[in-house]
Amino acid sequence: MQYELIIFDNDGVLVDSEPISNRILAECLTEAGYPTTAEESIRDFMGAAMHRVHDVVRERHGGTLPEGFDAAYHGRVFTAFERELRAVEGAGTVLEKLAADGVPYCLASSATHERIRVALRTTGLYGRFDERRLFSAQDVGRGKPAPDLFLHAARTMGVAPERCVVVEDSALGVAAARAAGMDVFGYTAMTPAAKLRDATALFGGMAELPGLLLG
Repeated sequence: MQYELIIFDNDGVLVDSEPISNRILAECLTEAGYPTTAEESIRDFMGAAMHRVHDVVRERHGGTLPEGFDAAYHGRVFTAFERELRAVEGAGTVLEKLAADGVPYCLASSATHERIRVALRTTGLYGRFDERRLFSAQDVGRGKPAPDLFLHAARTMGVAPERCVVVEDSALGVAAARAAGMDVFGYTAMTPAAKLRDATALFGGMAELPGLLLG
């Protein structure tokens, strides 16, 4: 199928941020009185917007996170990004090829606009995008697995959902793409293939992706 728009997730797909951010989220939750390991954070929150963290704490523990939790968490994440964050190997090459071939693409992430830009600038990928092609769950209010973010991106870019494909690495993201009526390619570098089984196709390295997108 010739897709008219490629929608990339950011964390874990373009930037290798999931181990960093989930380690810090687990530390912050533990300090707030909700003991969490990095593995549990990845299981429960990978691909999710921050409102899901608050929802899980409320539903699972009957509690609330302290005022200023989100800002403190993001402050620690941004500091760690400066030291540790790298682009996913091969991601820049994929974006370069799509641009050279004239294939429209954008980014749609559960993260805040600030975090998206910090991550892209830190890894040197910001120049592959312009501001009109960066979308956050902040734009729609509901993050993945709701389809709102992907539908918003497609509508803004002027492409019908069925002509879009999403590149995702989380089960929540795959569910959101499917709910939006879009094909989705699941990246299995960090997520077991079984958890992404509802994806249209799976790939384990960025070198495989152009063949799926343009094949």
